[in-house]
Amino acid sequence: MTPAARLAAAASVLDSIAQGRQPAEAVLKAWGAANRYAGSKDRRAIADRVYKVLRARGRLVWAMGGREDGRALVIGSLSLIDALPLEEIEALHSGEGYGPRPLSKQERARITAGEGDLPGWVSAGLPEFAVEDFKTTFGERWTEEARELMAPRAPIDLRVNALLTTVADAEAALHEAGLSPEPTPYSAYGLRLASEPPPNVQALEAFKAGHIEIQDEGSQIVSWLAGAAPGMTTVDYCAGGGGKTLALAQAMQAQGTLVACDVVQKRLDNIRPRLTRAGVAADLCLIGQNGGGVEDLNGQADLVFVDAPCSGSGTWRRRPEDAWRLTAEEVERLHLLQVRILGQASQLVKPGGRLVYVTCSMLSRENEASVDAFEATHSDFTPVAIAQALGDSGLTDAARTELAAKADGHRLRLSPACTGTDGFFVAVYERAA
Repeated sequence: MTPAARLAAAASVLDSIAQGRQPAEAVLKAWGAANRYAGSKDRRAIADRVYKVLRARGRLVWAMGGREDGRALVIGSLSLIDALPLEEIEALHSGEGYGPRPLSKQERARITAGEGDLPGWVSAGLPEFAVEDFKTTFGERWTEEARELMAPRAPIDLRVNALLTTVADAEAALHEAGLSPEPTPYSAYGLRLASEPPPNVQALEAFKAGHIEIQDEGSQIVSWLAGAAPGMTTVDYCAGGGGKTLALAQAMQAQGTLVACDVVQKRLDNIRPRLTRAGVAADLCLIGQNGGGVEDLNGQADLVFVDAPCSGSGTWRRRPEDAWRLTAEEVERLHLLQVRILGQASQLVKPGGRLVYVTCSMLSRENEASVDAFEATHSDFTPVAIAQALGDSGLTDAARTELAAKADGHRLRLSPACTGTDGFFVAVYERAA
């Protein structure tokens, strides 16, 4: 493909992303499958352009006079991000072959006009409604948090499955596969891959054997903070795809009872083969349903882990398209849902048992506001200081010192700027004995 044809393809992919709800990665994969003539270099160049545009979407829409179509965003990226002169952009828009049609007078005028004075939310790279939240939450550091959240530097983190192997053996296997893993700073079972392009982890023998799982270090940290231990009755109340379910099973050393719940049966069905691959016995992990099938555990669970439905704003560096799909109204809906779910899940906790609330959100309405509402109506649950919860063997000495310093009592925020992880929030409670 010519450079011009790649630009036209990127514009088409961007339009497809905007018209649906699928992740950008899935849309790009579908485009590649439908256009077999595109080689690996073509697909990589198109994907690079797409993600470059998605990360700077607010700025590009502003610069192109409010236009949100793929063509306008690609043109804006050539000018504002690549800093190409008008002559080169026009040469790429000659209309020849499979390239994009020539620039209009309006498009030419937008390129030559430049950006002008940018509103704060545009320069921050965040949706407008999120900026005030960031300013309130992070103070003077809000621009750094915003920049790192939308930065194209998200490594691949792996969790070593200690049920089947050791960290040393898993690291050696990855080296044999030609990779260069490094230990994560806070999770004792984490290995980080920063290679470009990212490897196909699922094709590795270590993955097929269940020795490693793809899991961001932040997700590992909140799993270890839960305090799961052998012999416990643990409920993963919103199990989703089961990533944290597997981590909880590892912390329990496959001893006790682990119940995975979710409102979507397909998600639960997808957990089963993951458990088998990870060497988790069927009699350890039971598959229930959120809001049904766990009532007989009311007041009996040692640990209830609530990885609540949320905006996923903590993963915007991996899925920047989601930033521009989210609305303030959706965040409010999620807040109300989170408060309701947390109240329901708390009924399962036995006296002296632990309740853990987690989101992968950066927004205070889903984090502090949700636990504030829970605390206001559940005086029988007392906070457990993060410093006290950091004793799990899954956490390193650096975690015990540095994360304790970053905590706000029983609450902890993780973020790309603060901890080098995806954005997470966790709050820990204990039911009065």
